[in-house]
Amino acid sequence: MSRRTRRSIDIFNLSFLDVVSCGFGAIILLLVIVKVSEPHVIEQLAVDLSGLVAQLEAEVHEIKGETTVLNRDLTTRQEQLSVQREKLARLQGDISSIRGQYATTRNEHDTQTIIKDQLASAKQDLTEEMRRLLGSGYQRKKLAATIGGVPVDSEYIIFIIDTSGSMQQNTWPLVLKKVTEVLDIYPRVKGIQVMNDMGDYMFSQYKGKWIPDTPARRKAIITRLSGWQPFSNSSPVEGIEAAIRRFHAQDKRISLYVFGDDFARGSIETVVNTVARLNRADKSGRRRVRIHTVGFPVLFGTGSGIPVNAMRYAALMRKLAETNGGSFVGLNSTR
Repeated sequence: MSRRTRRSIDIFNLSFLDVVSCGFGAIILLLVIVKVSEPHVIEQLAVDLSGLVAQLEAEVHEIKGETTVLNRDLTTRQEQLSVQREKLARLQGDISSIRGQYATTRNEHDTQTIIKDQLASAKQDLTEEMRRLLGSGYQRKKLAATIGGVPVDSEYIIFIIDTSGSMQQNTWPLVLKKVTEVLDIYPRVKGIQVMNDMGDYMFSQYKGKWIPDTPARRKAIITRLSGWQPFSNSSPVEGIEAAIRRFHAQDKRISLYVFGDDFARGSIETVVNTVARLNRADKSGRRRVRIHTVGFPVLFGTGSGIPVNAMRYAALMRKLAETNGGSFVGLNSTR
């Protein structure tokens, strides 16, 4: 029996070594390729990230700028809102005060009768000059010596009359009547003047001068007044200020009679302060120009409630009369 020869197997033969070598070579080649391309990729990523960061920073700066502008606008709006709230609060207070004053006026005696009776019976507390003008034989009636509690001792009188459409259309006959009644309580004065609420003169030839007091001139005033229609903004302020600026004098006693129905625009406080500055008091505390005011209820029939412009007029006129030695009367009828 023959013995089969056993062949020895060598696992590290040439073919196996070739395969291993090729594998290692491939791995080394991959590593070389990767290492070579890596810096380029990193550089590209760095460039891209730098651009993105710059873009984001620019957007942040832009957003911060817009935020600053918006914050500034918000602050401005908040300040404006605060100012408007303060104005609203003041106006609400003014309205409440005016309503109270109006209610008081409504509870007084019939003001139409007061005007008729007091203007008809009141006479000046006579100065030596007025006694000379009226004559030694003049006797004052033993009735009311004042209008609304204020002496009528002026030697010059000025009418400031609202010539707006509301007055012309609704109460002009009553205006003529009241002007006549005022003239009647001054039998004789040194000078008269008639202006509208804008400060325009009734007679251009007497602009800036006193109209002589004669029966013919008084008649001419009433005749001219019946058809007098100069432009008006329905605010007595301009006329009052113009009259005081032009005719105020330390050696003259002057009375202003303001006839109107509303005060549509402007600040009541500003007007009162301006008139106080123009019509300064003397050492005795007396102001040379008295301001008497009359309110015509023209606007009261135009809607429900008390018209705001009428309340503003009443508040302004009452204050002007109070601080300038005069009286305020609110009529309750346009007839």
